[in-house]
Amino acid sequence: MEQFDDADGAESCRSEATDSAVVQPHPDEATAVNKVSAHPEATIPDSEYSLAEIEQRRARPVRWVIFALAILLAIVIPYGYGRSLAINHTQGVLHYASVLDPRGIALIAWTVTVLTFMGIGMSIIESSSWFWRVVFVLGLAAEQLIAGLCLLKMNFWYSTFVVYQHQAILANAANLGIIAAGLGVAVFAVIFVAILVCVRKDSPWNTLTHSWSALSMFFIIELIAIAIVLFGGLITAA
Repeated sequence: MEQFDDADGAESCRSEATDSAVVQPHPDEATAVNKVSAHPEATIPDSEYSLAEIEQRRARPVRWVIFALAILLAIVIPYGYGRSLAINHTQGVLHYASVLDPRGIALIAWTVTVLTFMGIGMSIIESSSWFWRVVFVLGLAAEQLIAGLCLLKMNFWYSTFVVYQHQAILANAANLGIIAAGLGVAVFAVIFVAILVCVRKDSPWNTLTHSWSALSMFFIIELIAIAIVLFGGLITAA
C-alpha cells in the first residue's frame, strides 16, 4: 500500500509540474484574439442574383450577338456591293485601279487580309479588349469588298477575263494577294498544331506556341507567302 501511495504522489507531482510549465496567455492577448476572430458584420453583401446570373451579366451576351451580326454583314454586304460595281461599273473600277501596279494591288489585298487575321489572333490573346474585334470586322469588310471587285472564287481567271478583258491582271493580282494571305494562315495553323502535338513541353521549339512568338512566326510565314507572289512570277502568269 505504501508503494501505491508513493506512486500516486509522484504522478500528482508530475502533473502539477506540467501544468505550471504551460504558459497562460496574457489577458490582453486573449482579448485581441477575440477581437480579430469576432467579425462584427458580413463583408459579402446579400444579393438577389445567383452566381450563374452574375456571370451571365458579366458575359454581356447582347454584345456577342451584335458582334456575330456584324461579322455576317461584313461578309455579305461588301462582297455583293463590290461584285455589283465590277459588273455594272467596270470602266469606273478600271479608272481607279489602272493607276496602280499589279504588284501594288496584290500587296494591298494581302495587307488587308493579314490585318483581318491579325484581328482574330489579337482578340484571342487580348480577350478582354474589343478593339481587335472591331479591327477584325473592319478588315473583313474591306477584304470582302476587294474580293467582290475582283470576282474572287475558286476559278477566278475566267470571270476576271470576261469582265475586265486585258486589264484582268489587276484583279488577278488582288486575288493572288488574298489567296497568299489565306495560304499563309493555313501553313501557320498546321505548324502550330504540329508543334503542340509532336513537340515535348520541355523542348525549346515549344516556345513558338507562346502568344507573341506565335504571332512573330505568323508574320514570317505571311511575308514568305507574299514574296512568292510578288517575285515568283505568279502575277504575270495569271
